[in-house]
Amino acid sequence: MDEYRVRITRQAREHLREIRNYIEHVLFSPIAAKNTITAIKTEIQSLKKLPKRTHLTPEQPWHDLQVHRVRVKNYYIYYWIDEEQRIVQITGVIYVKRAQSRQLEALEAD
Repeated sequence: MDEYRVRITRQAREHLREIRNYIEHVLFSPIAAKNTITAIKTEIQSLKKLPKRTHLTPEQPWHDLQVHRVRVKNYYIYYWIDEEQRIVQITGVIYVKRAQSRQLEALEAD
């Protein structure tokens, strides 16, 4: 089975930096910050194989646009799959207690 390439958008990378900084500097837990980011990155890399194993996000219109989401700890990873080029595009990493539709509206497709 061929693997997909994983591409993390600029905005998703910024989300990861913000998550790390918040946990490390606001919650004063550098170990938890490291563990959370490691768990998220591990899940992202696992999407190289069988990226369709997760559900589409229930929010519209992103569901109809085939945007997937997977939960890791207290965060959702949002992504879409380009079957033609075999790329998994990570578009955002969002805290689960935020208003997901509002956060999804702010995501860039780059």
